[in-house]
Formats: sequence, structure tokens, C-alpha cells
Amino acid sequence: MTEPTQTSHKHAQTTPPRPAVNPLLVEVTRGSMVENRHRAAVAVVDVEGRVVLSAGDVEALVYPRSAIKPLQALGLVESGAAEAFGCDDKEIALACASHNGEAAQAEAVAAWLERIGCTEGDLECGPQLPTHQASLEELLRAGGGASALRNNCSGKHVGFLTLAKHLKVPTKGYILWEHPVQQTLLGILEMMCGLDLRAAPRGIDGCGIPQIGIPLGNLALAMARFADPADQPERRQVACARIAKAMTAEPYMVAGTGRMCTRVLAATGGRALVKTGAEGVYCAALPELGLGLALKVDDGATRASEFLLAQLLQRLDQLDSAAAAELKQDIAPVLHNRVGLEVGQIQRGADWSF
Repeated sequence: MTEPTQTSHKHAQTTPPRPAVNPLLVEVTRGSMVENRHRAAVAVVDVEGRVVLSAGDVEALVYPRSAIKPLQALGLVESGAAEAFGCDDKEIALACASHNGEAAQAEAVAAWLERIGCTEGDLECGPQLPTHQASLEELLRAGGGASALRNNCSGKHVGFLTLAKHLKVPTKGYILWEHPVQQTLLGILEMMCGLDLRAAPRGIDGCGIPQIGIPLGNLALAMARFADPADQPERRQVACARIAKAMTAEPYMVAGTGRMCTRVLAATGGRALVKTGAEGVYCAALPELGLGLALKVDDGATRASEFLLAQLLQRLDQLDSAAAAELKQDIAPVLHNRVGLEVGQIQRGADWSF
């Protein structure tokens, strides 16, 4: 494993004392009062680690969850595995995906598995039902049930299997920390984040793969390097461009019907390469600006992380008038009850200072 260069966003700023608590960046109203408040941290940095925007404790370790799937897909592409097995845009987008488990997504995963000589039984992500309501109802009416193909991480896992096949290592146990696939990904994350992560805190994700505690600012640095990989090895520059192309060409495969990742990718045409993660994490690479963005909502609320992302994209001028119109409900969310009555909204919190 190549020892990473010790580069961090910290070197390029005068760091103020770390805040005792993160600021209140999001509020949710109901009627005439604020019903919920969400604290969060935000980091936006360039490839040199210079901080463009920040709020809260960006030095705090977070588990990035699925928000770094585009970085994990680098192993599939830069190793030559994607080319060797003929992966197209849909499949590379699926390798970055937290998808809904819709039929078209599950079918694409099944076809990819078959082409690399694997089956659903080789997936170690566990079974899941579709998270898209209409797809769930359709599946249940047809007598179907939970499956690994429908797991929101199944595309990433086929990517891992494809890499294992290409490396000519055992496919079984590809989710384990010590497996060559996960060690390959660890080296990539270290280089992109500019940190030695071997001793970082570890956990297990919902789909079974290792999670590594990384400072939020270094996640933003990794996304900046994904956005502008000019200082990376040539094979990584090519891989970043290939993954960006796939996410832009196939936004539906990255998430699915009604999902914010899909809407932003489609609306911005690749200006904002966004990826959500569980527990209130969101990351984005902004190629035109050469910036990376990472945010974490303290209480893990998805609605707060999505609102923050939309606000930051607007603040960074990444939404033209057409994109802003397309994403109006994300920028200024209105809450409705079951009968469609407007009952509240999501808005900037008391500590918003961008």
C-alpha cells in the first residue's frame, strides 16, 4: 500500500478553536413555530486544502457511509476491471449508487453479475425490499420479496466482485477489512483524503463493508481531488473522468425515481456530482470550480442534509435558472400533510452565516 502524502485542509487556514457544538443550520416549522432544529457541520475546500466555506467542527471524525461511493468506484475503474469486463455507463453509475431497488436497477445488477460469472448468492450485502413505494407494491403483488439484487448497495457490491475477479483473488469475503479489495480501496481513500487511515476508527456499514472515521474537512478534500484530479496519477485522472461521465449520463441508476441525487445530477448536467450517505451525510464534487463539499447533520436527518446541500449548491452558483426551477422543492421545501395541506417548511437555521 502506497504511503499517502500527508496533506490536509488544515494547513491552509488559520484554524479557530473547535466549536463545542455545531451551529443550528436548519429549522423545520409547523404553523407559526419552529418544531425542529438541526445542528450540522459543513466543509467546502479546494484541491490545495484551502477552505472556501465552513461551519461547525470540520475536524470531527465522521463515518462517510455511502457518500463516498464514487471514490470507492475508483478501484473498479483505475484497476482496469471495468474495461476488462465491459462495464458501461449504467454499471459504473450503479457502482456509485444507493439505488431504490426498482426493477430496472435490479435487472441491471443481475445482468452484470451474470457477465462476470457470479450470481446473486455471491453478493454479501444482504437482502432488502425496494425503498420506492410503487416498486415495492409491484414486487409484493407479483409474489416477490426481499433480495440482495434489490439492496440499495448491490451495484457497489457487484463492482467489488468485478474488482476481485480482475485481481484474481477470492470473491468470498470481499467485504472484510483484510480482503485485497478493501485494502485496495483503503489505499485510494488515503491518497484522496491525504491521511493515513490504517489506525482510524472502524465500524461496519449497513451493507457489511468497513466504515472508516474521517475528518469532515478531509472528506471535502477527497471530493475536491475527485472534481479536479490533476495532481493524481494519470490512471486516476482518467478514472475520475470516467465515473463523472457515468453519473452524469445515468443519474437514474445512482439513486432512482424521486431521489435528490438523481434530480441534482440531471438538473446540473454534471456540474454537481452529488452523493448521499446515511445518517445525514452528503458529499459533492464540483468540477467547474475544482471544489469538494462534505456535510454532516448531527442527528442524522436526511431532510436536513438535503436542504443544506441544495442551499450550498445555490450559494456556490452551481444552479442556473433552469436547475433552480427544477430543484425548487429542494431549495425551499414546503411540508404537506396527508391530504395535501401546507403545514410547514424547512428553512435556514438561526446560526446560518453563509
